[in-house]
Amino acid sequence: MKKSFYLLLACWLFACGSGAESHSDHAHGHEQAAESDVAADTVKGSPLRMAMANIGNAHVHIQYSSPAVRNRIIWGGLVAFGEVWVTGAHDATSIQFSKPVEIAATQIPAGKYAFFTIPGKDEWTLILNKNWEQHLADEYSANEDVLRWKVKPENHSHSERLTYSVTPTGDTQGSVSMSWEKLRIQFEIKQNP
Repeated sequence: MKKSFYLLLACWLFACGSGAESHSDHAHGHEQAAESDVAADTVKGSPLRMAMANIGNAHVHIQYSSPAVRNRIIWGGLVAFGEVWVTGAHDATSIQFSKPVEIAATQIPAGKYAFFTIPGKDEWTLILNKNWEQHLADEYSANEDVLRWKVKPENHSHSERLTYSVTPTGDTQGSVSMSWEKLRIQFEIKQNP
């Protein structure tokens, strides 16, 4: 009876400790680690993450799977140059706008979209696509693109896990960025009046 009690107590304590760690990661919506912290990242796979903020009165919500570098060659290795990429892992990364917004001088209606990219060494093509509910880029069709625009990738401090952020930069303006390994892409969003 005593052994059962101690075993049950040990299981409960372990479960509570694990749950608190998971809740903390989920509450922040993302995880960044320096190269020296790679060993501390014990999360397996590519957990589902979210990034969100209001840009003016428009709520911007991104949902994505967050793979880790894990000492792999990312750019031109795991992620091929010149091919459509889900810009995450598993299901298509989705970005949702509660109100109409403007991106790259183009009016985007409120709604939910898939966010794809075509990485390049010197320039990336960013894509908003109507079909947000798909696995990887298996069902991707350029015919369903709402917008394509170009950005230059930037060098960035090491991010062990792929991480998105939505950052207000003014009353009706903000930016979305994706960082992974030592690279970041970013684009501006304006809330339509």
